[in-house]
Amino acid sequence: MEKIERILCVVDPTTNVHPAMHRAAWLARHTEAELDLVICYYNQYLSGERFFDSPSLENARKEVIERNELYLESLAEPLRSAGLQVQTNALWDNPLSAGIVRYAESSGADIVFKDTHHHSALERAILSNTDWDLIRTCPAPLWLVKARDFQKPPVFIAAIDPTHAHDKPATLDDNILATCQTLATRTGGEAHAFHSYDPRIALATSTANAYIPASLPYDEIERDMREQHGRRFDEVLDKYSLNESHKHLICGATHEELPDLARDLPADVVVMGAIARNRWKRLFIGSTAERTLEHLPSDLLIIKPDWFGAAADSATESAA
Repeated sequence: MEKIERILCVVDPTTNVHPAMHRAAWLARHTEAELDLVICYYNQYLSGERFFDSPSLENARKEVIERNELYLESLAEPLRSAGLQVQTNALWDNPLSAGIVRYAESSGADIVFKDTHHHSALERAILSNTDWDLIRTCPAPLWLVKARDFQKPPVFIAAIDPTHAHDKPATLDDNILATCQTLATRTGGEAHAFHSYDPRIALATSTANAYIPASLPYDEIERDMREQHGRRFDEVLDKYSLNESHKHLICGATHEELPDLARDLPADVVVMGAIARNRWKRLFIGSTAERTLEHLPSDLLIIKPDWFGAAADSATESAA
């Protein structure tokens, strides 16, 4: 994400608490970007799909859209008074995630903000179906916001995979790191990099293979993996000016170690990449990453591969 000129924030019309809007406004102030507040709404009983459409249903839809527009304007005015450029748009679209994606593409949004919910007792994010759909389908970087204040300076963690496991392209690590460093620079924050390796996986693989001796000691496997992963980690980070204390190469499972690091620093935002097995299909996250996402105590920013938008368009055209 080299530029941040247009920020899209999805507003929930059913609540008066909007963490994503405040976070998006915070970033807009630091980047001088235009802020676009959007409500995407749909009600099947007003859609006319179950029954023949009628003027009364059409008027009801119009009233809902107008009410949402007025609500957005009430949110936008204080932000404009504070010096931000803010526009508002009330949409009628279904499903919600698809409507947001369509609007993000048509408006040229550089980043999309949306609220998510965090259960502090369990330190777990409760991601909705819409959240997961956006993680998999939104072409723009997706920032999922929790109701918590940022520290000063804010701390960003780039979670990368320099061994390119799970078919994750090398350029995605660069995008994750560049985005993390750009955000830290623009907001006066700190950029960190994270990668973990798990000797237990290598040990399980070796013992399951009849051609590999099962007698290799754990500490030897761990030492070899740390050397191999550390070399790739350093190669990826070579062109980024990170302090050595901000480079975190950790032995263990990602879904355990990344949330722990985010709590220990503590981190405000974790930047991760979406994973794809096949560029002609929808992106998915994978079981390990899903467990990681739901236990992060921080905000989450998801970055897509460079090819994602064009591939998604081609796949849609092929299916048409």
